[in-house]
Amino acid sequence: MKTSLFILMCSVLVFACVPAKKYNDLVEKEKLCSEELDKYKTSSLNFEGQAKDCQSKYTVLVKEVASLKEENSKLRSQFDLLQVEYDKMSVQNEALEKVFENYRKSGEKTTAGLQMDLEAKNLELQRKQDVLNTLEKELSLKEQLLAEREARVNELEEMISRKDKAQKDLKDRVQKALIGFENQGLSVVQKQGKIYVSLEAKLLFASGSTNVEAEGKKALIELAKVLQNEKDLEIIVEGHTDTDKLNSATSPKNNWELSVLRATSVVQIMLANSSMDPAKLMPAGRSEYLPVDPKDKGKNRRIEIIISPNLNELFDIISK
Repeated sequence: MKTSLFILMCSVLVFACVPAKKYNDLVEKEKLCSEELDKYKTSSLNFEGQAKDCQSKYTVLVKEVASLKEENSKLRSQFDLLQVEYDKMSVQNEALEKVFENYRKSGEKTTAGLQMDLEAKNLELQRKQDVLNTLEKELSLKEQLLAEREARVNELEEMISRKDKAQKDLKDRVQKALIGFENQGLSVVQKQGKIYVSLEAKLLFASGSTNVEAEGKKALIELAKVLQNEKDLEIIVEGHTDTDKLNSATSPKNNWELSVLRATSVVQIMLANSSMDPAKLMPAGRSEYLPVDPKDKGKNRRIEIIISPNLNELFDIISK
């Protein structure tokens, strides 16, 4: 403790003895040193930023140098390849020059030979030209034939389209005319380019009879009225029976006869109540051999009126 007090007193005496001017000089120097220190710090920061900038530029330059080296390597490879090709072409050129020189020296003999070859080539060329002309004529004829057939096909497609539309319209009219009978065993369907009007026997005939009942007669008359103005149609009226055997001493004697007679009765009613052309109607009997439902005899006992378009015009086009 005493030692510390002694040191403190000595320090006070020493500082008290330093002149004021010298003290001020020291203070000024200390200030200058601080300012220089600040300058050095600022410079250090600037140099650090510049160093980072230089490092970034250096990195970029290193990448550019690597890229340039790679491009230079590729160019060198290309150059080497071109040099090899050039050397080959130089050798070939020298060989050609020698050949040319030999031809030149051979003079008229070689020229005559070449002239003969040229004439032979010209003759061959003329022959091929003649063949080409012949083929060109054949091609022209076939193109003409193709154009004619395409026109015929277009005409056929247009006619088929018209007939399909006409058939659909006819089916719609038939369905409309017979709409009141649909729940009485009558159906109208279009399939395979034909219209099928199917009438169950219960609508048309009593059991075993060939006489058409009044309600069935109404349906047939309505159908005949729709068909009487149609010109390009062929109509087949098919009679169908079930498998129950019919054995009678009087007509009808069997299912064959029954089916034919029923179809004939339908045709007669349609003709008697319309202006239909008899030549376009044909009655036919199928007996029991074309059932629609082997498990339902009632559906098999039926009359089918098959309405087909007259395809003679189409066949005429096809036959040409």
